[in-house]
Amino acid sequence: MSSFKNWSDNRHDYAREWKKKTGGKVLGYFCTYLPEEILYAADVLPVRIFGQHGSDIGISSAHIYDMYCPFSRSCLAEGLKGKYDYLDGVAIAQSCMHIRQAFWSWQKHLPVEYSYYIYMPHGVQSKGRYEYYRGELVEFKESLEKWLGRTISDADLDKGIDIVRKNKESMRKIWEFRKNDRPSITGLEAMEIVFSSQVTDKREHNEALEQLITELPDRKVDRETGTRLMIIGSEDDDREFTKMVEEGLSLPATFVIEDHCVGSRYFWNDFTPGEDRLASIARWYLDRPPCPSKDWPKRLRFSHIKNLIQEYKVEAAILMQQKFCDPHELDIPALKTYLDELDIPYYLIEFDVLVPAGQLKTRVEAFLETRVELV
Repeated sequence: MSSFKNWSDNRHDYAREWKKKTGGKVLGYFCTYLPEEILYAADVLPVRIFGQHGSDIGISSAHIYDMYCPFSRSCLAEGLKGKYDYLDGVAIAQSCMHIRQAFWSWQKHLPVEYSYYIYMPHGVQSKGRYEYYRGELVEFKESLEKWLGRTISDADLDKGIDIVRKNKESMRKIWEFRKNDRPSITGLEAMEIVFSSQVTDKREHNEALEQLITELPDRKVDRETGTRLMIIGSEDDDREFTKMVEEGLSLPATFVIEDHCVGSRYFWNDFTPGEDRLASIARWYLDRPPCPSKDWPKRLRFSHIKNLIQEYKVEAAILMQQKFCDPHELDIPALKTYLDELDIPYYLIEFDVLVPAGQLKTRVEAFLETRVELV
């Protein structure tokens, strides 16, 4: 388990060492809708661009609106500070306005060898979405081939698909152990598993996952489970907050499941292979549990959340919304109504990378105390 924490803590050092060891190229991406399979097929290491909790983001103010979410501003700030100076390229698949602006500002002020914008359908329920996105992936593959000076064959795509598929299937197997009355891993450990999978070579990550799967049947977490919590919300890699809730409160609690892109949403649906590799990749990304920015006109995600609540025996939810996150602000009222119908108590937190987790301690404790009194 320590490998996942070490990779999460030292992601920049890892990428630099990988680049030195392999001589390969590293590409930073801004949203998990970017098809990592094609990058692995091209022998390029994809690493997700994250911000840094507790780090000043003022340097980004000249390049991105202060009214944009702190995550987008923090991502750009880390780039402007030189933390991602090892990147050979950057790319994004159609994302929210705030992350798009971070990408465009990065392109302008932090030039790299290669940059690419994938115009994936923002309306993932739209007619013709599969054919359209397949066409975009053809152009993305051709762009990579031109940059790298090599052909990406079907055999290469099979390799990339296999690497990513194994990674996501292994994480789904591990998540099964979170259903236990006494989960075999904590919410913090789960977050570090997913976070590290987005910033390391998945071949190495897969080996660590396989080892963990063999250990989990006999693994005991020496702590009381307490209230079984679910996180629902925006991008959330706030390990300090997760640790505070699980280890620093007067009442015990454990995050047993989550619906966000540094959690189960990243790997949940099965990959269906086909002779047309790019069509299969396009279908996987379009059919995954959607981000609220893409969950329209019908809210398909809510039934998925209900299934998670039932399968993981969730007793209460924490709604984590990035400050100024427009898609989630629009989503929250309907989500609250839905949770009320399911009789699931919830607490909404508008969080910011600059706000220490400790400031939220009293509020979360009060929420848990109220829930315990009602039981």
